[in-house]
Amino acid sequence: MKKVILASTSTLYNGDYLDYLIPILSKHFSGCKTLLFIPYARPSGISHDDYTKKVSEAFAKINITVNGIHEYQNPIEAILKAEAIFTGGGNTFLLVSQLYKNKLMTVLKSTIEDGIPYLGTSAGSNIGGMTMNTTNDMPIVLPESFETLGLIPFNLNPHFLDANTQSTHMGETRETRINEFHTISNIPVLGLREGSWLEIYGENITLKGDLSARLFRQNEPAVELETNTNFSFLT
Repeated sequence: MKKVILASTSTLYNGDYLDYLIPILSKHFSGCKTLLFIPYARPSGISHDDYTKKVSEAFAKINITVNGIHEYQNPIEAILKAEAIFTGGGNTFLLVSQLYKNKLMTVLKSTIEDGIPYLGTSAGSNIGGMTMNTTNDMPIVLPESFETLGLIPFNLNPHFLDANTQSTHMGETRETRINEFHTISNIPVLGLREGSWLEIYGENITLKGDLSARLFRQNEPAVELETNTNFSFLT
């Protein structure tokens, strides 16, 4: 049975890293003593070692020891032997490129589907969808493929922002960009606001957090869905 949390962000405004999720993660990773961290997305160019250290400090609060996948000579074996896995945020293009380069996408997908508890935040949540095509990130590298883990039957747009009617910014809104995606794809997209996450346990996909999320489908008006919505209707 899948045990997955896909969160829009790791950190809320003025909060410490993962703090708002710690009570949830304590239950999600119950019984786990160690966690394998995938630091490939490297937010702001942080090193793999420094990123892993930051994650280690957060998980120490729930008595879980963190090891970075870059520390292993055989990263495939590291995934296969992991008690729990976390992929952090950063640049989704870089993350997906590294997963393919190290031949990890398929083994990561099968390991999670076999029941190893998984957490993704931001870019680490983006890869939970069918493709990474609805990321907000700059394409700093070209991955082998845009196809990702497919843990849910739709795509995510983490950090979803509503249009600010008072802004003088003339660029595209998130909604505009998602609508552009739907001119070429029929994959549904969920705009996930800050502080919201999905819990995927078995076949149930449930929205959690205080805010609603916006669901976009090709040739249909976008709809707001309240917290605790079950997305099994999209399967």
